[in-house]
Order: sequence, then structure tokens, then C-alpha cells
Amino acid sequence: MRLQIFMPFYGNPEHFRLAVESVIAQTDSEWTLTILDDCYPDSEPGKWVVSLNDSRISYKRNSTNLLPSKNYNQAIDISSSEFIMLMGCDDLLLPNFVERSKQLIEEASPDVAVIQPGVVVIDENGHQHNGLADRVKRKIGPWPISGHRMVSGEQAHVGLLKGNWTYFPSILWRVSSFGSMRFRTDLNIVQDLSMILNLVESNKAILVDSEISFCYRRHKQSLSGATGIDGSKFVQESILFSEAQNRALQRGWKKSARAAKWHLLSRFNALGELPGALLTRNTKGARNLLRHIFMS
Repeated sequence: MRLQIFMPFYGNPEHFRLAVESVIAQTDSEWTLTILDDCYPDSEPGKWVVSLNDSRISYKRNSTNLLPSKNYNQAIDISSSEFIMLMGCDDLLLPNFVERSKQLIEEASPDVAVIQPGVVVIDENGHQHNGLADRVKRKIGPWPISGHRMVSGEQAHVGLLKGNWTYFPSILWRVSSFGSMRFRTDLNIVQDLSMILNLVESNKAILVDSEISFCYRRHKQSLSGATGIDGSKFVQESILFSEAQNRALQRGWKKSARAAKWHLLSRFNALGELPGALLTRNTKGARNLLRHIFMS
């Protein structure tokens, strides 16, 4: 069994190089890597990939800039494996990632659609990072002390609505679980949470592992961070929570409906962005944030 890894690329070339090299350095060599270059303006990273001359690595340059969600959907549509990974072009695999992932896939029951590996967080310089966001993720998530555990149904749904404790670029996705579903392009910042909620509502489960095998790089200014002060991230979250609340009520998941209605961590997150919007005199952003804090 080969693990099929997709890596959409548009970002820091040095981090990209390190990401590719971390795949090559796996203890288990049974993997393929497909790089989806999303029209990055510099051609040198693509030339470097080709120069590696590794038959396991393929390089595809998009004809137009697709942006994240369409790249993820492209990967799903061209995939040929039971499970795939949508790896960030700035993240790192630890040498045991493929080996551990294959073990988890073999042990996963048929209803497992999402496998969340163990993750360590690093900063722009590769140093271990333990900021507030990640401390909260560790606190609210169903992370096992050892081995792995499975969560599903309303329990998983409530936990995700209270706070998204997953790390999207590290996840292994069972392709058959998607069916006709694809990542939403209208929610291009919270598309991962939207997809996982939909899978849980489709009676699929999440397998969470304790063994650290992935390095998630947290930047001071990520896409979600850059859209914090202007409030656009929270506009999308308001849509997601409203829709999730309605679906939960239809299923009779009262705890989920309450979690979606109140989404307290999301409100606190918006509150933390409010001073920045006010200091920069971002009137539209401040209005979006206030609406999310008090009205959504």
C-alpha cells in the first residue's frame, strides 16, 4: 500500500523545499507525492522538484490560480488511493509519518473517514511552538495519552463546534467517504471544519492518534490570521455555525445545536481581534467582529 500525498504549493520556497525533503526522508518509502503548483510566480521551485528525478514525485502546474479549496477538490478528483493526505507546503513530516499512517489505516474500522495523526507545532524558524491556540486545541480535543481513539456521532460534533481541535494539513482522508461532497469554495477559510462536520453527520468517525508524526508550522500571519482583523473569517464561521445548528436540530442533536449557537471560543477569538481592527481604523472589520461577538 502506497500513501498518496498531495501538496498544493503557493508560498515560501524554502519552507516548500523542506516540506518535500521531509517526505523523501520517510522510513517507509512506499508513498507518492503530487505537487499542485497554484501558479506561483517564480518557476524555480518547480524546476527544483523536476531536478530531483524521483519517480514517486509528480509535478503539476495549474493553468490558473485555483486557491485552496479548488486545489483540494482537484486532489480528490485525481486520487487513486483509499486514503489521501492534503499536506501543507510549509509543514513537515517526521520520518515515521508514512509508517505510522499505514498502521493506522490498517487498524481503522470502515466507518473511519478522518485520521488525525499526532502533531507538534513549530514556528517560522522550525522551533517548537506552544501558543494559546494550540494549548486550547490540546485541552478541548479528544487527544489520547497513548495509542489512538475513535470519536463519532454527536460527541464528535459537539467537540468540533466548541472549537476545531484538528490540524487540517496533517489529516488522512478516506476518499470514498466524500461521495459527491467536496470542499466548499464559499468557505475557503473554514472549509476543513465544514467538511469534517459533514462527514460526522454522515455517520463517519474520526481516529485520533497520540504518536507524534507531523510538524504543523504556525505562522504569525496565516490566511486565517490575515482575515481576522477584517472579520471575513468570522463571517464565514457565522455561516458555518448557523447551518450546523439547523442541521443538528433536524437530527435531534440538542447539545450540538447549543454548541453551534453559542460557539464561545469563536466569539472570544473575535473579541481578541477587535482591538487590532479598532487601532487600524478598519471600520468594516470592527463591524464584522462586533456582529460575530454579540449577534451571530
